[in-house]
Amino acid sequence: MLVGAQSALAADATIAAGADTPLQPLLAGGAVALIAAAAALALGGDADSSGVDDKAVVEQYFNNEGFERWNRIYGEKDDVNAVQKDIRVGHARTVDKILGWLDSSSIGGRTVCDAGCGTGNLSIPLASRGAQVSGSDISNAMVTEAERRAKDVLKSEQVPNFMTSDLEALDGSYDCVCCVDVLIHYPPDRLPQMVGHLAGLSNDRLILSFAPKTWYYTLLKRIGELFPGKSKTTRAYLHEEEVVEAALKKAGFEVTRREMTSTNFYFSRLLEARPKTSAA
Repeated sequence: MLVGAQSALAADATIAAGADTPLQPLLAGGAVALIAAAAALALGGDADSSGVDDKAVVEQYFNNEGFERWNRIYGEKDDVNAVQKDIRVGHARTVDKILGWLDSSSIGGRTVCDAGCGTGNLSIPLASRGAQVSGSDISNAMVTEAERRAKDVLKSEQVPNFMTSDLEALDGSYDCVCCVDVLIHYPPDRLPQMVGHLAGLSNDRLILSFAPKTWYYTLLKRIGELFPGKSKTTRAYLHEEEVVEAALKKAGFEVTRREMTSTNFYFSRLLEARPKTSAA
């Protein structure tokens, strides 16, 4: 997933970006497996984002080789390796948690913006529950695939309105805004502005997932950066949970629920936030 597709930690949006690296021999266990996990998670250094057009890199990647990789990961076929399958499982768990929060009784008839929709793993089940879904992604390839999948399983009147767009260009007003495994592609200095922008689109609920910046995950990422590989095509940015919450607070939102999803190669903090007047 980046801007949708953007989910690649949990995806490149997921935190998992080195899914195609030759790490299988390292998956035996112990400290070696830990290093292998770090290598799989590393997308590139995030110490200095100056001079790098992350958005352009992400768009190019997820319209080309990144689309092929993540389309497999987000699919159901068995043409994935052990690392990719682990990421698939982790991302699916995050989606399931969101669907647990947004059941048919609470989301039916409501408008939902799936910002960074990828191939539709969240948009499609939300639409099947009666939500009026608008899904966007920076990758036209991802959007095209999401629409194809939706038409295969949904009634014509349920198919989300999919469009190609980056997060900054999104506008409108929605009952609920979801941004899942996408913020991994935004450097920390842009995070507060992005969270504020997404909050401004939501009338009632904002759901975000991101790769949390802790000493442990930072260490794994730094170790992984020692491993060269063609999969390190985009940068991965970890975010401090306190910074995300501060940005939500500044936007007038309050965290009402939180979850953590962690597998061998995927970790994602999930937050639900509501306007303070609604949460009170």
